[in-house]
Amino acid sequence: MEEKLENKIYFFDTTLRDGQQTTGVDFTVDDKIKFSNALDELGLDYIEGGWPGSNPTDDSFFNSTTNFKNSSLVAFGMTRRPNTSVSNDPGLNTLINTNVKHICIVGKSSSYQVEKALGISKSDNLKMIGESIAHINEKGLEAMYDAEHFFDGYKSDPKFALDCLTEALNNGARWIVLCDTNGGTLPNEVETIVQEVTKYIPGAKLGIHAHNDTENAVANSLAAVRAGVRQIQGTINGLGERCGNANLVSLIPSIILKTKFETSIPKEKLSALKKTSLLLDEILNRMPNTQQAYVGENAFSHKGGLHVSAINKDPKTYEHIDPEIVGNTRKIVISDQSGRSNIISLLNTVGIKPDDHSDKLDFLLQKVKEREFKGYAYDQAIASFEILARQTLFGIPEYFELKRFKVIDDRRWNAKGELVTESEATVRIEVEKKEYMNVEVGNGPVNALDKALRKSLMGFYPALEDLELTDFKVRILSSEKGTDAIVRVLIETKDQKGSIWTTVGVSTNIIDASYNALRESLIYKLIKSS
Repeated sequence: MEEKLENKIYFFDTTLRDGQQTTGVDFTVDDKIKFSNALDELGLDYIEGGWPGSNPTDDSFFNSTTNFKNSSLVAFGMTRRPNTSVSNDPGLNTLINTNVKHICIVGKSSSYQVEKALGISKSDNLKMIGESIAHINEKGLEAMYDAEHFFDGYKSDPKFALDCLTEALNNGARWIVLCDTNGGTLPNEVETIVQEVTKYIPGAKLGIHAHNDTENAVANSLAAVRAGVRQIQGTINGLGERCGNANLVSLIPSIILKTKFETSIPKEKLSALKKTSLLLDEILNRMPNTQQAYVGENAFSHKGGLHVSAINKDPKTYEHIDPEIVGNTRKIVISDQSGRSNIISLLNTVGIKPDDHSDKLDFLLQKVKEREFKGYAYDQAIASFEILARQTLFGIPEYFELKRFKVIDDRRWNAKGELVTESEATVRIEVEKKEYMNVEVGNGPVNALDKALRKSLMGFYPALEDLELTDFKVRILSSEKGTDAIVRVLIETKDQKGSIWTTVGVSTNIIDASYNALRESLIYKLIKSS
């Protein structure tokens, strides 16, 4: 069947439906509205909102007043059930009565699945597909067919798998999506099978829905495009059941920046890609994947001295694209593997002119390496590096001096018969040659210490009032020593202006390490304020 192959790739996002199959993921209606609007802003062709009739959340979402500017909202469901007619099938009719113009239905395309999972004949399965697609078309809606288990089905019974596709095509399906449902097909197999399929189904009507069980979902999607399909289904951040779905965060820029295909997403919209990825993590209260392609915090991170030296001459030496295109930034890492180039580059980043202090750069590099050997991690705590650099190169004021601190934890039964634990911190500091002492109670030793320290300093440094500790991480660096191990504490702090910075402390005592990181957090704010 010959038909001119389109040069346009259509992106179909199923984060809110297939992505919701991820263990531990439950979107609220507000979550779905918020994230679907972000996807619409990015400019995807289709946004699959969920399965109307399957749960109250999806019903409420489809009943919401979401109006997209760029994308088409898709409702997902299944073919009519065995032994029912399309007009009497409750699931199919719920789909059709949903206020959408695009419907994607799933049906079996594997003879094994038909016989084992459904327990019906092949001919009955073909009727279910054809009649369901035809019924959607008769209602004036765009019909898409998700050919579930297609690749596994094709390997065992290619004739029946193709019959399922042609049944959908002959009854008016706009898109026929080839699903690697179990995620076990490899890219070379995908390309070969899709090439065979295009002899019967026009590539302009074919899509790919790949799962990531062999870590090949993105590669399989690209292989399918190479072989002729023109719709890619996937999720943001690769969300999905088991090992996830094809990651649109990787596929979208790869198609736009590295192929000659057209898309509905303008190149300038790619700058919102990282923001969209982070929004999903924020909604799900998940830590972002720092190693994620294109948008990860470390996607354009450079640590080796030779690499950084080359990057300073021309970023193309170790970067495949300009990070700003996808809303990301270059990151120069300081560590015990760093060279002079790393120091120079990072000093430029934090606003210090290396040329003014060239005689001290080697000394600063040596100090960084010595501290990294002791357990400090400046690649994760740029604020602490800046403090060290400023202190080494030209000194910083001694804003305050700690004379002593004491922290007590009190675990007891309160008057209500509840078991509670309170922390009390006593801090003695010296400011402008005078000593001050304050005692504060907190929700833990670090919180109490923070409150007591800032209470003592507030009269001298009012800029410290608006600080908020937003993250606190502890890592054991010498686990073989058990409870006597060295620990590293990373503290993330935020102010009312929205600035966020991270500082590091290291000690064999977790409270002491916390104090060191906390102290540097306050000093960093004071440096920036002045």
